[in-house]
Amino acid sequence: MKPPPDGCCTTDGFCQAGKDLRLVSISNDQIEVPSGFLLVGAKSPNLPDQLLVCAVDKRFLPDDNGHNALLGFSGNCVGCGKKGFCYFTEFSNHINLKLTTQPKKQKHLKYYLVRNAQGTLTKGSVICWKGAEFRGRQASSGPCSSTLFQLPESSGPALITTNELVPAPNPHAPAAGTQQTGTISDHLPSTAALGSTVYNGKDSPKQQLVKNNLPALTRPSVLGTLTNSGPPKKRHKGWSPESPSSTETWNLQPNPQIPNRNKNDIGSLSCLTHSAVMGPVSSPMVASGEPVSVPDNLLKICKAKPVIFKGHGNFPYLCGNLNDIVVSPLLYTCYKNSQSMSRAYEQYGASTIQPISEEMQLLLTVYYLVQLAPDQVPLIEDLEHIFMRSWRESHLSEIRQYQQAIPQAFSPVPSQIALMTSAQLPWLAGLAASSSNDSVHIIECSYSLAEGLTEMFKLLTEGKLVKTNYVVIICACRNRTLDSCIVVTGKYQARVLSESMLTPAEYQKEVNYQLVTGKVETLGSFFSTLCPDGDIELLLDKFYQENQSHKSSSLSTSANKPTASDITGAAVCTSYNVERHQIRPFQLAVAQKLLSHVCSIADSSTQNLDLGSFERVDFLICVPPSEVTYQQTLFHLWHSGVLLELGLEKEHLTKQRMEQYVVKLDADAQTKFKVFLQNSMQNPHTLFILIHDHAHWDLASSVHCLYPQADPSVGLVDRLLNCREVKEAPNVLTLHVTSFPYALQTQHTHISPYNEIHWPSSYSNGIDLYHENKKYFGLSEFIESTLSGHSLPLLRYDSSFEAMVMALGKRFPRLHSAVIRTFVLVQHYSAAMMAVSGLSQMKNYTSVETLEITQNLINSSKQCSSGHGFMVVLRIPCIPLAVVAYERLYHIRERLSLADNFEIILGKPNSGITIGKHFVEQLKMWQKIEDAEWRPQTYLELEGLPCILIFSGMDPQGEALPRSLRYCDLRLINSSCLLRTALEQELGLAAYFVSSEIHIEKVVVNDVLESDPEKLSSTDNEDEEIATEGSTSEKRSPIKRERSRSHDSASSSLSSKASSATFCIESSPLLATPGDVAKSPHQVLSSSTEESTHNCERQRQKVEKGAQTVISKHLPAAAEQLDSKQNIKSAQISINSSSSPFSSSSSSSAPTHNTFILQTSQCSMTKASKQPPIVFLPKLVYDIITSTDSSGLPKSSSLLPYHSVMWASSFRPVMSKMMTCTEQSLYYRQWTVPKPIHMDYNNRNEGRMDTFHPRRLLLSGPPQIGKTGAYLQFLSILSRMLIRLTEVDVYDEEEINIKLQEESDQCYHQPGDMWPDFETFKKIPFDYTIHDPKYEDASLICTRLQNINSDDRSMVRKQEDMYMRRKTTRMRLSKYAAYNTYHHCEQCHQYMGFNPRYQLYESTLHAFAFSYSMLGEEIQLHFIIPKSKEHHFVFSQPGRQLESMRLPLVTDKSQDYIKSPTFTPTTGRHEHGLFNLYHAMDGASHLHVLVVKEYEMAIYKKYWPNHIMLVLPSIFNSAGVGAAHFLIKELSYHNLELERNRQEELGIKPQDIWPFIVISDDSCVMWNAGEVNCSGDRKSEYTWTERNVSLRQILQHIEATPNVTHYALIGMRKWSSKTNRGEIREPFSCCHVHDFIMLNVDLTQNVQYNQNRFMCDDVDFNLRAHSAGLLICRFNHFSVMKKQIAVGGQRSFHIKSKVSETPVSIAPAQYICAPDSKHTFLAAPAQLLLEKYLQYHSHRFFPLSLKNYSHPVLSVDCYLNLGPQIAVCYVSSRPHSLNISCSDLMFSGLLLYLCDSFVVASFLKKFHFLKGATLCVICQDRNSLRQTVVRLELEDEWQFRLRDEFQTANTKEDRPLFFLTGRHI
Repeated sequence: MKPPPDGCCTTDGFCQAGKDLRLVSISNDQIEVPSGFLLVGAKSPNLPDQLLVCAVDKRFLPDDNGHNALLGFSGNCVGCGKKGFCYFTEFSNHINLKLTTQPKKQKHLKYYLVRNAQGTLTKGSVICWKGAEFRGRQASSGPCSSTLFQLPESSGPALITTNELVPAPNPHAPAAGTQQTGTISDHLPSTAALGSTVYNGKDSPKQQLVKNNLPALTRPSVLGTLTNSGPPKKRHKGWSPESPSSTETWNLQPNPQIPNRNKNDIGSLSCLTHSAVMGPVSSPMVASGEPVSVPDNLLKICKAKPVIFKGHGNFPYLCGNLNDIVVSPLLYTCYKNSQSMSRAYEQYGASTIQPISEEMQLLLTVYYLVQLAPDQVPLIEDLEHIFMRSWRESHLSEIRQYQQAIPQAFSPVPSQIALMTSAQLPWLAGLAASSSNDSVHIIECSYSLAEGLTEMFKLLTEGKLVKTNYVVIICACRNRTLDSCIVVTGKYQARVLSESMLTPAEYQKEVNYQLVTGKVETLGSFFSTLCPDGDIELLLDKFYQENQSHKSSSLSTSANKPTASDITGAAVCTSYNVERHQIRPFQLAVAQKLLSHVCSIADSSTQNLDLGSFERVDFLICVPPSEVTYQQTLFHLWHSGVLLELGLEKEHLTKQRMEQYVVKLDADAQTKFKVFLQNSMQNPHTLFILIHDHAHWDLASSVHCLYPQADPSVGLVDRLLNCREVKEAPNVLTLHVTSFPYALQTQHTHISPYNEIHWPSSYSNGIDLYHENKKYFGLSEFIESTLSGHSLPLLRYDSSFEAMVMALGKRFPRLHSAVIRTFVLVQHYSAAMMAVSGLSQMKNYTSVETLEITQNLINSSKQCSSGHGFMVVLRIPCIPLAVVAYERLYHIRERLSLADNFEIILGKPNSGITIGKHFVEQLKMWQKIEDAEWRPQTYLELEGLPCILIFSGMDPQGEALPRSLRYCDLRLINSSCLLRTALEQELGLAAYFVSSEIHIEKVVVNDVLESDPEKLSSTDNEDEEIATEGSTSEKRSPIKRERSRSHDSASSSLSSKASSATFCIESSPLLATPGDVAKSPHQVLSSSTEESTHNCERQRQKVEKGAQTVISKHLPAAAEQLDSKQNIKSAQISINSSSSPFSSSSSSSAPTHNTFILQTSQCSMTKASKQPPIVFLPKLVYDIITSTDSSGLPKSSSLLPYHSVMWASSFRPVMSKMMTCTEQSLYYRQWTVPKPIHMDYNNRNEGRMDTFHPRRLLLSGPPQIGKTGAYLQFLSILSRMLIRLTEVDVYDEEEINIKLQEESDQCYHQPGDMWPDFETFKKIPFDYTIHDPKYEDASLICTRLQNINSDDRSMVRKQEDMYMRRKTTRMRLSKYAAYNTYHHCEQCHQYMGFNPRYQLYESTLHAFAFSYSMLGEEIQLHFIIPKSKEHHFVFSQPGRQLESMRLPLVTDKSQDYIKSPTFTPTTGRHEHGLFNLYHAMDGASHLHVLVVKEYEMAIYKKYWPNHIMLVLPSIFNSAGVGAAHFLIKELSYHNLELERNRQEELGIKPQDIWPFIVISDDSCVMWNAGEVNCSGDRKSEYTWTERNVSLRQILQHIEATPNVTHYALIGMRKWSSKTNRGEIREPFSCCHVHDFIMLNVDLTQNVQYNQNRFMCDDVDFNLRAHSAGLLICRFNHFSVMKKQIAVGGQRSFHIKSKVSETPVSIAPAQYICAPDSKHTFLAAPAQLLLEKYLQYHSHRFFPLSLKNYSHPVLSVDCYLNLGPQIAVCYVSSRPHSLNISCSDLMFSGLLLYLCDSFVVASFLKKFHFLKGATLCVICQDRNSLRQTVVRLELEDEWQFRLRDEFQTANTKEDRPLFFLTGRHI
């Protein structure tokens, strides 16, 4: 190498002139490239990571095979611009390659350089020098595209493809078969090259390989493995049909009658839409080879822009007239994606199986194109499904082959099946295309695709591809890879595909441009000449003038004559009734499901929603920026009454106040939303529900917005609803509501699948789940109507309209089809209006369908005495086109003088409704509105108005339509944009409720018609004949048209047969009934007219005879219209008039038939409200909606769900018809991902669960079904539930036995005394009578002073009321209430143990033992003490052994804590027990101990981790509450002794230690204090008020009582709402205390609770305490409220048989039995059986005592409940005990229960008994029973018999109790 010249630059990467050549530096520079030169990248040995840019003459570069490069070199420097380098050595020196070897272009020129979609120069494919190791089609490293055409952006910077694609599977696409060794007969049709093809919806027979004994492969065999070597040679014997080897061939089924195939069976979908390619193209194709010039005037010649889909391999450069073609990489992407296996299929062994070969992909594509009908458009989803199915089935069949035991010699392993070669492909493709009738043309190239494209353009310009829809160009050689592309040349297909590549914004822009620039004027002038008289305007002017003169003459003649209505009195239509607001069962069910989900969030352990902390509900409803939807939501909100129910507004609610709860998501939304957020932050105790209605409408990301400058509202939902404040606010719950949830169900969704609520199905297993009087008609019902044979379909298309559109599309190729369709339809409506008005010559210029709509609309108001009519919705998505249509139709209407007949309304999303004054007055009159300023603001308020509503806007935004909707004309929807959401929401406009009774009537009508042949010629059926005669006839008779009546019943539509399969033959000039084909039009007319007259007569007679019976049986009930998305309307329809199924009404143009109008005819609005609307669709959409895929689902279900999502993989399963809504959601969650423009795009996290927002719900349901009513009802019941959470049911019962109280005039204390005076209190006698209402069924305790009549003690409750619930009252929880485990406010967190300082496991178990002589053993108790509560206890220093529980001093006056430890025994109420005393204690320090059974310890510890627990010994697991009370008291006394000893060492006197404990029930919820105002003159006059106070206040008040330690028991009243002033006249009582007591364990040392008792143990203890001379004081000014808790407590004891496992209810009479009998033993404690038996059957032991209250049963040392009809007298046998004087009492019985040694014979002889009185002795065993009888000398006065001995029904090991009964002698 010679040295460089002096002074020149030698830096690597720069040329010698010092200019930068590195690709990274100049990739964005504009580089001038001379013609014939290409930019290539050179590698420098000193810069291994860089490419240097060079311009090289392409003649010196090789082709894709490494051949044909001229020797030598010619290149230019792109840096300094120096040209003419003729030697590569010279050039390499100039660009400073600094080579040490001989420079060679093959070694150093490595890559082509191309510009990507952003215009950046990037590295392209490798230059394929001959002998190189790499191929020319190796993928490039960066995303790039052709340099000669710019691809329009479709989904943000990340995507560079021209468009997006909706994948939809096609089950009927051909699949490939294989042939192992045989040959295919040339007698078979050419389409049969691939076996097992699915034709006409049927599968071919299974394939069989006879010779090789291979197992039969299920269809379509091992795809992609054809082995034929090409077309057969002439002498090849194997191809003769007579040859024996022909049996070796596949058994193939031909494709019969391809040109006449059934459209529905072909099953292809229609078009490519703005849907998703699979993200950025990872290996985009690079243009290579010779450039191909696109000829000029191509669009003019072809009448459409050809669409070129790149396929496999390299694609050539295109130059020239690029505006007339469209190039798309969509097919290339599909091929690539279909070769990548999905993880979902690895379970099938996908890792070992190769994907479909490129050759097989292309061959399957050709087969797919061949089977498309002429009016169908290819869809990539079909191909994806075909590829996936063929891969999967070949793979599965291979597995089946492996699994079968086949000899190894014949084992069909994959290696034995050779793949189809590239050389075979063109022949097989041509073979397949040969049956397509020139629809598919194959071009085979030998050199490159450029050759084929050039030939294709040549054929196009020569007009040789007129019949061809698809050109497949294949370049396949044996020694190189496959290149291919597919060109769509069919005018219809190319137009649809090219338009589908426009985004909605581009679509609007294009249409706007064509309108603004006047390009549509040629179309307008074309239509204006479509008139027999030359010009439509001249005809209109002439008609207008004639009409005006006719009007003036008729006015002058009738000026002095009264009208008919004046004479007879105007008939008023009664069909217009306003119904009151009500909720349907469905809506209530959905509202309850929503509430259930909210409760689930609150109940979860995540603490994401604390319902207990909320006191009220507030909300904000976000709706799309549609004025009608906004007003509609306000309308429903107003009528629902939710604002008043939630307490958000007062009675006088104004509209301005209501508007703050609904926000339109437009530019002004942020202000309202900011107020909402501020309110949520300022009111933490209010639960704010943010409702996002119509939630699928705007899901654009605010970050990746494509058009930020275009519309500030784009991405607004993302900015508002996904803002940090909403996400983090603990009191904001977001509810998305939509009919189309699919775009919210992606892999990155914010909504958990558990938080989805789907509208419930009406039926389950044939059972009607929700009885409703309305049937919903949605998409599935509309589709079903196209399948049923008994009536006309509700979904239809207009073939004559489609034919005209197609013809004009060819005539005006540069106009967008939306413009053409709109102008054609407006022309049809205009002509129809003129025809109906009398200009019959215009009938030839409209379609049958449009004429039907217009005629029925104009006549509808004439059939009702009040002028009611129906609505026609004309959907025109593009607003400029809608304005054009409105102006034209308005003009026509005015010229035809139809201004008062029907209204034309232009519905734009961002503006309100404008209608004429005349129609406003009509609506006000119908709806009885007196407001002069009223104007309709929602479409619902247009009920009954005859009108055409031109519904504009790219998408419906939730507007609901009235029930007078009759026709929904969707012929102008954007059919090229095929997305599931887009299609379903358009069809959702027609969703409808009809009265379910109507269908019964309809069935009867059809039965009548079918059973009576005469009725088949009625006018309804004649109408069908007329319709079919003239559907596409060029010459229509005006008279015949005048005969058409109002065909608006489901069985008399003009389009009858026109909407069914007869329209398939579009070329037919006349669609007539078979009988009419031979007649001339005049013959048809005359015969039909005569028939009509006779039939009307006949029908009138039939109706007179038969209709009444049908009507009377099936008179429809009042139809409640619970509209669409909501459940109320201002004006709803009640069907009051009877309806004849045969009623017909005559049009104005047939006056001769007026005599035949039946009396039973109804107004059109009533008719319309009784049946769903008729929907007209574009043919393309109709085919998609009505055809089904292999799973039975409509094709539309398989489309991509939404434009801002894409499929995660082409390898995805097909949706199943059996999928529930939940399963569909899971499908989309797995198989769709959001694009960067979607607001969920960035919601990604490796931990999947973290991406779900915990307070976000999704409610989905069909359109117009009532979701608004459901969520408003949800707000209502949620508010009620929150109030209910702050309320509680407390027992509210009056005290019992008040009359039995000893009357005394003496007042011991003044009403206002705060504490009892000890000396005075000692004088108050003890009241033995029980007053607690819970003991209403307990035995009365008698004293000698009482004189009881049997009437006084009559049953307070009747026998049937015995088991009824006790009376309760709902009370609002105060701030001093006790709570269960569901309450967790912030203040409680530390108290409950949720504070981080105290971990849940930080508690210790401590044993505590003490001896008790009565039990004869040491009692072992266990304490569970949390770390946070250890300061309440004393532990030994060395071993941390529990020594005692700290007790305060009597003298301590501190108000900071409660002195008395509180013990709460509980069982079965770990969730519901009211153990949270934090608020009740008002924050005061207190010691609270839960007393639990051993087996419940773990569950209580889990729910109450920060509570101290006292665990009872296991022997008490089956014991009752008496055992708990016994152990609490004994433990407390033992602890008192320990504390006295401990503190005595500190110098404190024993009597100064606080001796009280509190024993509280676990259902005490609130406490009240009564306040007495003694302001009167006399002390007896006072007022009484009661208020809720804290437990702290009550306990500290009682603890401060003077001489408090002298009282043994202190309690309070049970609260009752009926407590009156007289009952608490004495502030302190000496009587029984229950439920909540303070117990002095020091004074009661010798009085024990009975540890065996289950019931009434507190009464028993009170009696024994009193008899021991102890004081029991009840503070009457204090009361405790007890909550009704339905679980746990005594209810936890279930008495069941010990033998049988099945639970059987056992009557109390079976609780005892004779000893040694074979009685069924029970699994229950003996004591419980005893108490229960005595409660219900004690009269068997004490017959004399029954209702004998003056002679009670004497009960010694115990109180047992003997039932309410027996009275007892309690006496104590203890020495010095206080007993009533019994000297003058005669007892009817004696009860001795486990009597101890204090009971002696002499003691019993003091009492007197009636003759025949009975005795019952109860002992632990039979031996004790006998000893007791002997010891007490009972046989002296009592007679015993052997059969009078009993025992409880226990086994021996359960230690039964024994009874002995006797009779007094």
